[in-house]
Amino acid sequence: MSQKEITYIIPITTSGSNIQESVIARAFKDIEDIHEWKWEPNNQRIVVHGANGETLTHATKHLKDIGIEPVISEKILPVEGMSCAACSASVESILNAQPGVLNASVNLAQNNVKVSWVPENTGLPEMKNAIRSIGYDLIIDEKKTSEEAMEEARRKKSQQTRKRLIWAGTLAFPVFLIGMFFHNIPYANYIMWALTTPVLFVFGRHFFINAFKQARHGAANMDTLVALSTSMAYLFSSFNMLFPGVWTSQGLEAHVYFEAAAVIIVFIMLGKWLEERAKEGTSSAIRKLMGLRPKTVLKLQDDGSWKETDIHLIEKGDVLRVKPGNKIPVDGEVTEGSSFVDESAVTGESMPVAKTPGKKVFTGTINQSGSFSMSAEKVGSETILAQIIKTVQDAQATKAPVQRMVDKVASVFVPTVIGIAILTFVVWMLFGGTEYLTQALLATVSVLVIACPCALGLATPTAIMVGVGKGANSGILIKNAGSLEKAHKTNAVVLDKTGTITVGKPEVTNFEIINSNLKEEKIRGMLLATESHSEHPLAGAIVRYIEETGRFEKFEADHFLNHSGNGISATIGNDKILIGNEILMVKNHIKLPETPGQKIGKWQDDAKTVILMAVNDEAVAMVAIADKIKESSSEAVSRLHKLGIEVYMLTGDNQQTARAVANATGIKHFKAQVMPGEKAEFVKELQKTNKTVAMVGDGINDSEALALADLSIAMGKGADVAMDVAAMTITSSDLLKVPEAIKLSGKTVKTIKQNLFWAFFYNVIAIPIAAGVLFPVSGFLLNPMIAGAAMAFSSVSVVSNSLRLKKAKIND
Repeated sequence: MSQKEITYIIPITTSGSNIQESVIARAFKDIEDIHEWKWEPNNQRIVVHGANGETLTHATKHLKDIGIEPVISEKILPVEGMSCAACSASVESILNAQPGVLNASVNLAQNNVKVSWVPENTGLPEMKNAIRSIGYDLIIDEKKTSEEAMEEARRKKSQQTRKRLIWAGTLAFPVFLIGMFFHNIPYANYIMWALTTPVLFVFGRHFFINAFKQARHGAANMDTLVALSTSMAYLFSSFNMLFPGVWTSQGLEAHVYFEAAAVIIVFIMLGKWLEERAKEGTSSAIRKLMGLRPKTVLKLQDDGSWKETDIHLIEKGDVLRVKPGNKIPVDGEVTEGSSFVDESAVTGESMPVAKTPGKKVFTGTINQSGSFSMSAEKVGSETILAQIIKTVQDAQATKAPVQRMVDKVASVFVPTVIGIAILTFVVWMLFGGTEYLTQALLATVSVLVIACPCALGLATPTAIMVGVGKGANSGILIKNAGSLEKAHKTNAVVLDKTGTITVGKPEVTNFEIINSNLKEEKIRGMLLATESHSEHPLAGAIVRYIEETGRFEKFEADHFLNHSGNGISATIGNDKILIGNEILMVKNHIKLPETPGQKIGKWQDDAKTVILMAVNDEAVAMVAIADKIKESSSEAVSRLHKLGIEVYMLTGDNQQTARAVANATGIKHFKAQVMPGEKAEFVKELQKTNKTVAMVGDGINDSEALALADLSIAMGKGADVAMDVAAMTITSSDLLKVPEAIKLSGKTVKTIKQNLFWAFFYNVIAIPIAAGVLFPVSGFLLNPMIAGAAMAFSSVSVVSNSLRLKKAKIND
C-alpha cells in the first residue's frame, strides 16, 4: 500500500447475512479511487483503502444506491468566531478535508455547520480540534440539544462582544477627540498610544489571533483585513511617535493615526454586534416553533394522582392531562374528556378543531376550552412538531444554487483585496514619492478596511432563513433552499383533484338498487364485504355509509383483485362481484338499463362520482359519491391565474364529474380518467413545451408525478406532514397556500438579488474610492475611520433588508 492511501471503515446497518461480496463488488467496480476493499461480516463493516478524501463519499453513495445502508451521523452544530464568507469557506474546507467527513455545509447567517460523517473514521472532538486550529471553535454539548447549544453560544458571544465593545469604545473615544481636535496638547501622541494599545491588542486581540491562525494555513478572511489595516496604522504611528526626526529632517510632518486604528476596531466591533442582534431575527421562526413545546406536563401516577413531570421523562403509553390554555405536550390520542384545540401553529388553520375520545392531538397545539386526558403515542424527536422543526432547520442549513457563485467569489475575495491594497500603495509611491507616503498609507488602510466579504456571505443565507421561517409560520413547509429559489419560475400548476381541490373525505349521497332479484340487504352486504378490502377513499365512504345504516347481511369476500384506476373484483361463495366505474363495466360486458344510465349522467353533472356494482355479470346497484370542493379552491385558482400561471386538473374520475369540478373552480384545462402512471406522463408533456411545472398532490399516489415535476408540493395535514417527501408541504391542505408559496419564493429571490447587488455594488464602488481614485480630480481621500464605519454597517444593511421579508404580504 502506498503512502498516499487512506484506510476507511464503513460500518453498515443492513443485516450481514443479506450481503454478498459480489453485490459490494458491483457497487465499487466503477470507483477508480478505491484501491482495495474487504467485507468483514462478523464486524458488520467494510474496510476500504482509497486514494483520497473523496473515496469514502463515493463508496457510501454507491452502497446506498444498491440498498446497503452505511452508518452515517449528522448534526447541526454552532461555530464560534466566523465573521464573513471567507470564514465559512475556511470552516467548510477544513471539515471536508477531515478523513471520515462526507459533507460539511456552513450557514453564516446562523453561525452553524451541518456536518455528516462516518463515525468509525472521525468524531466531533477531531472536528473541533481541526476548526480550532484555524481560529474558530465548534460548540459540542451533549447535554443540550443543538438548538439549545446554538442559542447559548449566540447569547455568550453577544455578551462578550458587547463587553469588549464598551471597553474599547470607552478607550477609543478620547483617542478620537485628541486625534481630531486636541492633537496639540502635551504628550498627545503618548496618551493616544497608551489608550490605543489595549483597544487593539486586548479588546480587539481576536482579530489578530484569528488572522495569525488563518495565515498559518495559507488562508485569509475579514480578520486578516482588519489586522493588517489597523496594525499598519498602529506601527506607522508608533514609528513616527518614537522617531519623528526621520520625517522632520526632510521637511515633512510626522503624522500619527492612532485614532484611525482605534476607531476602526470599535466600528467593526459595533457592526458585528449589531449584525448578531439583527441575525437573531432571522432565526425567530425556529425559536417560535421551539417555544410551542411545553417543558412540563401533568402525568398520571400509579396511585391515580397527577404529578407535574419534565417533558423529557415522558414515554409512550403514559397518560397525560391537558388543562384549558395548556399546550399539548406530545402527539397522542384523546382518551377521556373533550375540548376544542387550536392547531394553527402546526396546520395553519385558524378554526379550532373539536377533540373527543379517539381523536388525534399534536404537540404544540393549544387546548382552548375543556380538560381532557390523552395517551402519549409519539414523544421527543418523533412528534410532528419536532419533525417540522428539523425540516425547517435542514432547509435553512441548505444552500441555494446562487450561493455557489457567491462562495466562489468569497474564496478569492480577501486575497484579491490584499492584492489591490498592495497595488494601491505601490501606485501612490510611484506617482507621489515619499511626499505622499502618508496618503499612500491611508489609502492602503482604507482599502483593507472598507472591503466587506461579510455582506456577500450574508446576502443569500439570511434571505433563505427568513423565507423558510416565514413559510413555516404560514403553514408552508419548505424542504430545501433550492425549491424556495426556483418556485417563482413556475408557469404551470398541475392539481390532483381528490384531497387537493376537494376535501378528500368523500361521502355517499345516493344509493339505488337496479332491477334485481337479490334482496337489498344482501347487495349491501356483498358491497361492504368487497369494499372492506380496498384502501381507496371512495371505498371507505361506501363502507362507512353501509355500516351506519346497519342494514346488511354479513359475507366474506375472497380472491380480491384491484383494477388500477377502474375498480375492484372479488368472489363471495360462488358469486362473482365487480365494483367500479363504467369503463370496468364495459370491459366486462356489463349492460346498464336505460333509466339508471340517464340518472348516472345527471349525478355526474352534479360533480358526483358514480360507482357501479355487478353480481354474476348483472348490474345490481349504483352509488353516487360526492367529495366537497374546498371553499378556498376557486380563490386559489383565481390567484394562480393572476400570477400568470396556467392551472391543470388531473383526475381518475369521469369526464362529466371532472368538468363539473373544473367549472366550479374556474379551471380551464383538465383531464379525466387519468391513471396514476399517466400523471407523470402529463407532467413530461408540459415540460416538453418549456413549462416550469409544479405538481400538487397527496404525496402518495402522485409520487411519480411529484418526482418528475420541477417543483413538488404535497398537501398534508396532521400526521401526514411528517411523511411527505415533496420539496414543499402545505401543512393545512389549504390550496390557497400554493400561490402563497410561489409569491414567497418570488419575494425571497428578489431579496437575495437586492442583497447581492448591494454587496457587489458596495465593494465595486467603495474599494476604488478608498484607493484614492477621486484624489487627482477633487483632492478627496477617504478617512480610514469612515471606511471602517461603512464596512461595519454594510453587512447590517444586508441582514436588515432580509428581515423585511418577515413583513412581506403573500396572502393577497
